[in-house]
Amino acid sequence: MSREWRFKAEYIKNCNCAPGCPCDFWASPTHYKCEGMMAFNILNGNFADTKLDGAIAGATYHWDGPLHLGGGTIQPFLSDNTSAGQRDALLTIMSGKAGGTWFEVLASVVSTVLEPKFVPIEFSFDLKARRATVKFGDEMETRTQPIKNVATGDEHRILVDMPSGMEYRHPEIATAAIVRSSGALKFDLSGSHSSMAIVEHTDKALIA
Repeated sequence: MSREWRFKAEYIKNCNCAPGCPCDFWASPTHYKCEGMMAFNILNGNFADTKLDGAIAGATYHWDGPLHLGGGTIQPFLSDNTSAGQRDALLTIMSGKAGGTWFEVLASVVSTVLEPKFVPIEFSFDLKARRATVKFGDEMETRTQPIKNVATGDEHRILVDMPSGMEYRHPEIATAAIVRSSGALKFDLSGSHSSMAIVEHTDKALIA
């Protein structure tokens, strides 16, 4: 069976770094360790003959230090309304075993993948407003909002341009008002980093 796949998705990553994640600049995480969450809401896509439209997947994660040193732990989450075929497809993609540069790189620095959980997932995403809310069942919740201008209190906009990015190309930078996990990977953060973007991944590479 063909392993070709692609998807276009709303994507959010919230981590423990200060806003403006140093990892995007090949620098060490703000607090040396790296922990947080990521999630995709797939707008359209397919894995071979399996349609991925409407599927939501994500993870919580932890590294003791910078990602390139390896040893990461990932807890995958998939929406409980995904089909068996979608689950197999998404977990295969997330494992890096079906190609896709970003997923292959992630797999190379992860040593522990916890048992996937299939839970109700709430996902709201407004890229223009830089606001999002994501919940993985009762184990993880995060709320993203615009960074505030410290002098005026107005919303502060930062758009990063990454022409050769693997994870995203044009992320909007915001701040996570809360990023809280009570699952196997526990953390409770506030005022930390958030990246929001529309991404399009394929079995070859990120194309948008």
